[in-house]
Amino acid sequence: MKKPDSWIFTASCPSVLGTVDVVTRFMAENGYYVDEIHSFDDTVIGRFFIRVEFRPQSGECNFEQFSEQFSARASEFEMEWELTRPDHKPRVAILVSKFDHCLNDLLYRYRTGQLGIEVPVIISNHPDLEHLAQWHGIPYYHLPITADTKPQQEAEIIRLLEDYEIDLVVLARYMQVLSPDMCQYLDGKAINIHHSLLPGFKGARPYHQAWEKGVKMVGATAHYVNNDLDEGPIITQGIQTVDHAHYPEDLVAKGQDIERVTLFNAVRYHIQKRVFLHGKRTVVFSN
Repeated sequence: MKKPDSWIFTASCPSVLGTVDVVTRFMAENGYYVDEIHSFDDTVIGRFFIRVEFRPQSGECNFEQFSEQFSARASEFEMEWELTRPDHKPRVAILVSKFDHCLNDLLYRYRTGQLGIEVPVIISNHPDLEHLAQWHGIPYYHLPITADTKPQQEAEIIRLLEDYEIDLVVLARYMQVLSPDMCQYLDGKAINIHHSLLPGFKGARPYHQAWEKGVKMVGATAHYVNNDLDEGPIITQGIQTVDHAHYPEDLVAKGQDIERVTLFNAVRYHIQKRVFLHGKRTVVFSN
């Protein structure tokens, strides 16, 4: 788990000699103690990725000074980099329908400090979970949707996201297919969770379909939203074995447990800058 006083440095650049050295040497020369470091060189596409958690051994880290001094070195490597302050808390909007297990879990972890985020708004196409938002003191917007009103409803969601200055959107079992325009707007800044059952069971009551086929595994996948339904770049996955003694209700319960943890980890990795998006794939430095 990230230390509360740690800064986060992330970068990517073409694969060339000296990429690790330019970062770690800069840290050492400026008295920054490295708490955690991960790097990966993708030899297929020829690109290097690095994430560093660090803290000053004495004094403070000056954001502007760091940026000015490191920029000159980074330019030699065509390095795209980002620096995140220890107290940064992304503003997260949660979209939900009627299932409450993922919403409950995220709000609990938010309330107890396991997730370093702010949750200024919850949006739903149903009124059912407003009591949860009220208990946490979070504004709840019920925006019903039909095939005819979908463009207007999504436009209202976008307005709310901009009004609340949202950094990340989490679809916590939001049971609506987003339009291509909405997917494009949310590209790289929205995380979705769905069940992962093999064979694939789509439509109503997937766990009951799975039980009828004698499925032996249940799981969940958290991924970034894109225009390919449930096929965006994957961040985290969870899985658990089951057998003939598990009835449909058991599969549902296990599936929801996996969905909760899988979504939590995906959100945690994202806000802690552990995820790099490149094309349809991700580099994830889990801890």
